This record gives sequence, C-alpha cells and structure tokens, in this order.
Amino acid sequence: MKQSRSISCRTATVFCAALLTASAALAQAYPSKPVKILVGYAPGSSTDIVGRLVATKLSEMWKQTVIVENRGGAAGNLAADAVAKSAPDGYTVLFAQNGLAISVGGNPSLPFNGEKDLIPVVSVAATPHILIVAATSPYKTVKELVAAAKAKPGILSFASSGIGNSDHMAGELFNNMADLKAIHIPYRGGSLAATDTLSGQVDYYFAGMPVGLPQAKSGRARALAVTSKQRFPGAPDVPTVAEAGMPEYEAVLWQGVFVPAGTPKEVVNKITHDVNTLLDSADMKEKMTTAGVQILRSTQAEFDAYYRADIAKWARVIKSSGIKLGSGS
Repeated sequence: MKQSRSISCRTATVFCAALLTASAALAQAYPSKPVKILVGYAPGSSTDIVGRLVATKLSEMWKQTVIVENRGGAAGNLAADAVAKSAPDGYTVLFAQNGLAISVGGNPSLPFNGEKDLIPVVSVAATPHILIVAATSPYKTVKELVAAAKAKPGILSFASSGIGNSDHMAGELFNNMADLKAIHIPYRGGSLAATDTLSGQVDYYFAGMPVGLPQAKSGRARALAVTSKQRFPGAPDVPTVAEAGMPEYEAVLWQGVFVPAGTPKEVVNKITHDVNTLLDSADMKEKMTTAGVQILRSTQAEFDAYYRADIAKWARVIKSSGIKLGSGS
C-alpha cells in the first residue's frame, strides 16, 4: 500500500510538472499567427483611435500581424457578441469601452452574457469626456447651456456615438442632474457626432477626448467642461462639470481588452503582461497623451473588479432614469 501511494505521488508530481511545462510553452508560443482585435465602433472614434495604438504596439512586440476590425453598431455589442462566441484561443480579442458595462447593466436582451461569456483582461485607459459645442454656438459656459435648455424644454439636442454608449450616458446623466430635457441624436460613431456638432446641427456633445479635444484645440469647437472630478491634465483650462454646479457629476470613459471565456489563463496572463509593458513605454505614453488619453494600467483581477463595479453603477443610473436599452442598443 505504501509503495502504491508513493507511485501515485510521483505520478501526480510528474503530471503537474508536465502541465506547468505545457502552460509555459503555450504562453511562450502565443501568438503564433495573426491576432484580430474587434472594435465595436466606427473608424475615427475614441475607442478606435486607442485600439489602433495598442494593436500597432502589440504587432511590433509580438512580431505578428495584429488586425483591427471595426464592427460598429448596437453600442459596440455586435463586436462583443462576435468575440464572446469566438474560439477561446486568444486570436480573437475585443477592445471595448464602458459602453459594454452600460449595456450589460441595462440591456436585458443582449445575445451574450457580459459577465460570464467574456474575460476582462487588462485596462488601457480611463479618460473623461469633454463637453463641446460649435465654435459659433451662443453657449460659452455650462450654466449658459443649462439655462437655454431649461428655457426651451425638448428643443436643444445632444449627440452621441450610439444609444447606450458612454457618451450617450454622460449626456443623459448630465440632463438628469441638471433637470433639463433635450433631444438625443445618436450616430454611428463619435467622429460623425462631432461633425454635426461642429456644424451646429446638434447643440452639444460629450465627446471622447481623442475626438473632442483636438477639435477644441483647433478652434473648431468650444470646450465647456470635462466630466471627471478633477481637471484633465491635457486641457487644464477647461473646468469640470462639477465646478459648474453639479458637484456629484462624474462620467469616465474607460477602455480595455477582453477575450472569450475559456481562453487559457496563460494566454490571458501574457496579454495582460504585454499590454502593461507597452503602456509603460515612453513612446506609448507620448502617443496616448497626444491622443488626449489617460493611461490606466491594471492586473487582470483589478480590471475584472473595475468592470463589474461599473456594470452595477450604470445599472442603477439606467433604472433610476427610466432609460430603455433594447436589442438595438
């Protein structure tokens, strides 16, 4: 009996060692072929801009082609659904933003389970939106915009990159906290929303920084506020919405990497490590700053907790606001 038990222990030890060796080999071999990153938003949108920066750097690091595929629509959920249902091998990756948490928290008809079918791998950025109006707009401050909207209920309009997206929810939260009514005009991408805002066809837009900040700096748009609690380092002269009379207001756009549930832990760990490595590089920091984005590094566990907390936050906001996110969201 003792001999049998000893043999079993040796067998288990050999088996465990083999597993560790296989895991290390898997992580070292990945990626051995091109990787596809799905972005659920149109080219030129904030998430597309940051996603392409990440893809370019990963391609250089991995010595492999990293393809960015824009699969816009349904508030980014077309791309999320495709990744959730793809092979869990690390070769189909989702680059998402907190529109995903918004949908998971408030859309009961999603074709995937956002908390079970996707693994949050690593965060990349967390940046406020920037409230912009056309350069020719009569509104020069948040207070002037709010006063005009209250004087003409249901007349002023605000843009978004799609129903249920982060910029949409930033606008809804603003309208609710300011107790005003405005018409929501959704577009199929942030660049399109910005274009109509700059031309005056839409009154205001809570743009993503990579889209809105360059327009403000060029003089084509007027920046009224940023949506973080503190001023944004890339635009220190622009006040926060909180400073403008809504001290509890905050809406931050985060972006990060997800893979399908079931993806080997070794692959998840490698992606987490490599993305954090590229975020630490001076070149990437410069490019992200130029794009108007604040880097947010994380471990896999930290991003998982952050993602789930955001789902709960927006679920509360959506419920209290009476917003309906249906299958088209």
